[in-house]
Parts: sequence; C-alpha cells; structure tokens
Amino acid sequence: MAYEPPTHRVERSLRATLGAKVVAGVDEVGRGAWAGPVTVCAAITGLRRPPEGLTDSKLIAPKRRGELAEVLRDWVTSHAIGHSSPEEIDQMGMTAALRLAASRALTQLPVRPDAVILDGKHDYLGAPWRVRTVIKGDISCVAVAAASVLAKVHRDNLMAELGEGHREFAFDSNAGYPSPVHRAALRELGPTPYHRLSWSYLDELPAWRHLKRQRTVEAQESTLF
Repeated sequence: MAYEPPTHRVERSLRATLGAKVVAGVDEVGRGAWAGPVTVCAAITGLRRPPEGLTDSKLIAPKRRGELAEVLRDWVTSHAIGHSSPEEIDQMGMTAALRLAASRALTQLPVRPDAVILDGKHDYLGAPWRVRTVIKGDISCVAVAAASVLAKVHRDNLMAELGEGHREFAFDSNAGYPSPVHRAALRELGPTPYHRLSWSYLDELPAWRHLKRQRTVEAQESTLF
C-alpha cells in the first residue's frame, strides 16, 4: 500500500489554535517486545521539507532506515531519547512506563515544546504537556515520522549491544520481540536480565514460571492500552 508523504498539517494547526511555536513529535518502540526497554523519541523539526522517503519506521527496510536516521540526526532541529527499563515496566505497567520514557525524552530537549503530537489515539503522557493525539501520526506527521525512525534505529542498535552476551536470543535481529529463535532460547535457557518478568509468556514456560513478577492491580489495569 502506498502512503502519502507526511506533512506539517498538524504542526500548523497547533500553531494556529494554540499559538504553539515549538512542537515536538513523539513516538515509541518496544511496547510489544518481551525483552529490553520501551524507547521513546521526541523530535522537533520546524516546518522544513522532510528528507526523501520519510515515513513510519516500520515501513522502511532496515538498511534504508539506518541511512535515514543518519540524515535525520542532522536534519531535525533537536531530538532526544528516553527509556523505561524492563524493571520499571514490571513495576508500574506499560502505560506508566511509556509516560516516564516520554517525559525523559521531552525534558532532555534543549527547548521545552509548547505542544506535543503523540502517535496513536491514547494520551499516555498527559499534564503538564499539551498533547494532540494523531492516529497513524507516524505516517502523516513529519515530526512523529522522524521520531519513529530515530527511536526504532536507536533501540535496535541498543538491543544488538545487549544481545552480545546472549547470542542465543538473536536480539540483533529480533530486537527483543518473540521470534522463533527467541522463543526457543527462552525455553532452554530462561530469561536474561533484560526480559520483562511480569509478562504472560512466562506462564507458558514451566521451568521458569517461578520467576514471574506480579504487578499491582493498578499497574495491570494501566496496560490495557
């Protein structure tokens, strides 16, 4: 399926309706992984014409995605990366972990954004940030698409580094998502220090089920998004 290139339509709307001069696009990666952090990028792009081929990171081939990330690092006005660790995900649930990672990214920017465009339909960020949620924002909004690519490449590289001591899990190719190789290694070797131990995959691993961590009711409910 062909997609139209992303535009600055939402950024311009926020300027017109909120007087937002500085708008950050925010996107996450790693929400559905079994291992590794959840990673959020906040990117400020201004209203310049984006690099050729910019779109949702999942629609870009890995080699091209890495090349585009190199271009984007110099092209964006500024960007920052925030993580929530597997331990934090286990303790507080995914929604709160996303909020923490996004806040870490946004507060690292050299200028505080007047508004934030958040990919998806759920505002997991909330006050004090002024948020506009956009479904498929990683396809339609320039700043969110840029954040999508930068977050994906950063986390993929991080997972490859973490996987150097656990090569049986092939984190360099699956980035902590449940590929067949990853599943087989879990059955044989059990979780690494980078696995999320509150997740239901452990219920299917009798030899390692005792390692599962229980979250609070509040944290469990917050992961419905």
